[in-house]
Amino acid sequence: MTEPESDSNFSLYHFGNPSTRVQSSFVSSGPMFVVLMVMMVSLVVVIVLGNALVILAFKVDKSLRKQCNYYFLNLALSDFLVGAFCIPVYIPYILTGRWTLGRGLCKLWLVMDYLLCSASVFSIVLISYDRFLSVTRAVSYRARQSMTHRAIIKMIAVWVLAFVLYGPAIIFWELVVGRSRVPEDECFAEFYYSWYFLLSASMLEFFSPFISVAFFNLSIYLSIRRRRLHSREAQLQLQLSEPTTAQGEGVPLSHNTGFGMKLAVGGSIHSQTSSPSLGKLDPSTSRAAQPSRLSRDKKIAKSLAVIVCVFAICWAPYTLLMIIRAACRGRCIQHHWYEVTFWLLWLNSAINPFLYPLCHSSFRRAFSKILCPRKRTAPSSVFRAGQ
Repeated sequence: MTEPESDSNFSLYHFGNPSTRVQSSFVSSGPMFVVLMVMMVSLVVVIVLGNALVILAFKVDKSLRKQCNYYFLNLALSDFLVGAFCIPVYIPYILTGRWTLGRGLCKLWLVMDYLLCSASVFSIVLISYDRFLSVTRAVSYRARQSMTHRAIIKMIAVWVLAFVLYGPAIIFWELVVGRSRVPEDECFAEFYYSWYFLLSASMLEFFSPFISVAFFNLSIYLSIRRRRLHSREAQLQLQLSEPTTAQGEGVPLSHNTGFGMKLAVGGSIHSQTSSPSLGKLDPSTSRAAQPSRLSRDKKIAKSLAVIVCVFAICWAPYTLLMIIRAACRGRCIQHHWYEVTFWLLWLNSAINPFLYPLCHSSFRRAFSKILCPRKRTAPSSVFRAGQ
C-alpha cells in the first residue's frame, strides 16, 4: 500500500474518509446504526433549537441589541448553520461511507464546514476581547455600547478571516496542483495529504485563539484582583472616618473626592467620579456600589472562563491529534479517534447556547419572554383587573 493510500484510511477534519473495514465493523451493525442515528439527529435538534432561541431572543428583546451582545449573535449564527447544514449533510456520508451528492455540493459543504467552525472559534475570541475591554476600560466601553456599527464591522471581519483561512485552499487547491486526489464516491479536502498546511492552519485556528483568550482571561482576573485591593483600601478609609461621622462632623469634602478618585483608578464606579455631586458622595452608597461592581466583574470572568474551558475541551483533542498525525504521517492514530474528536468540534456548537442563560441574566430574561410568555403578561393583567 502506498503512502497516500494509507493516509486515505483516516479522517482528517470535520469530515472523514472511512475505510470499508471500519464501516462494516462499526456502522453497518443494526443496533450501532440506530444508536448513531439517534445521537446525531439529537445533536442536530439541540444545536438548531438552542441557537435559534438565541437568535430569536434578539428579535423579541430589544434590550439585548447592544454592541457586546452582537458577538453572541454572531456565534449563534455560525453554530446554527453547523446544525442546520453541515451535520445533516454529513450524516448519510458517515453511515454509508459513500458520498452520493456530487462534487459541487461536496465543495460547498467543505467550504461551509470549515468556514462555520472557524467563525465559531473567532467569535469566541471576539467575545473574550469584548469582555476584556468591559472590565479594563469600563468608561470608554460603556460610551461605545450604542455604536453597533463597530460590532457589525468586527463580525464581518470574523467571517472574512474564517473564509480566507481555508476557503481558497478548498476551492483552488485542485487547480494549482493540476489534479484531484479525491475519489468520486468520497468527499474531503484536497489538502488532506498536506500535513504542513494542516499543521499551520491548526496553529491559526486553535493555538492562536486559545492563547489570546487565555491572555484576556488572565487580564480580567488581574484587573478584578486590583479592584479588590482598592476596595479594601477604600473600606479601610471609610472605617477610619466613621468615628468623626458618628460625632456629627461628617465626612470631609476632600476625603470623599480622594475616595472617588481612588475608585476611578480601580475602574469600579466611574459614573460617580464624573458626577457633579462627587463632593457629596455618601459613604454607604460607595460601600454598596463597590462590591456590586466587583461582583459583576466576577460574574463576567466566570462566564468567560466557562466558555473558554468548553472551547478548549472540544477543540484541543482534535488539534493534538492533528499534530501527532503530522509527526507520524497518519500511521499512529486509529480512525475512530478522529471520528470522536471532530464530533467534539460539533458538540461545541450544541453547548454554546446553554452558556448564555447560565451566565447572563439578560439572556435569561429574553428566554423567559420567549418560553414563558404567560408569566410576562400575568402582572399587567392583574393590574388591569385591579383597576
